[in-house]
Amino acid sequence: MTEAGLVNVSVSQRYAAAPERVFDAFLDVAIARRFLFATATGEMVLAELDPRVGGRYRFVERRPDMGDVEHAGEYLEIDRPRRLAFSFGVPTFDPRLTVVAVELRPDGDGCALTLTNQDVPAAFADGNRDGWTRILAGLLPAYEGVQAAGWR
Repeated sequence: MTEAGLVNVSVSQRYAAAPERVFDAFLDVAIARRFLFATATGEMVLAELDPRVGGRYRFVERRPDMGDVEHAGEYLEIDRPRRLAFSFGVPTFDPRLTVVAVELRPDGDGCALTLTNQDVPAAFADGNRDGWTRILAGLLPAYEGVQAAGWR
């Protein structure tokens, strides 16, 4: 259950890749910096990960229309390759933290991913859903060195 004015946003993506490969992209800074919180017009100026429960992450992207936009949080659960949960905030726009859960399951020759961002202010829900959808679309291309593929 969520507070009034808060909603859970879920997006799903199927990948032609093993769950381990998809899961690991979230915790490998060289890959994550290319798809997590990266946009087509921005420049990722900082990407830091401490991928352990209680560890923190921080990404700062310089965007032409917004300046430096920070995304940060803490890892809450790491159960490779099934589940990853972390707090998530964009202090540039809102001091509150939400929780994001990424769940993976094998699906034929690949895997299915469901990402749920809990307790999102309703006013941000559509943008949140669009952002996560684009981020997930860029995950596998990030392995090939492609920056922000989902935003093109």
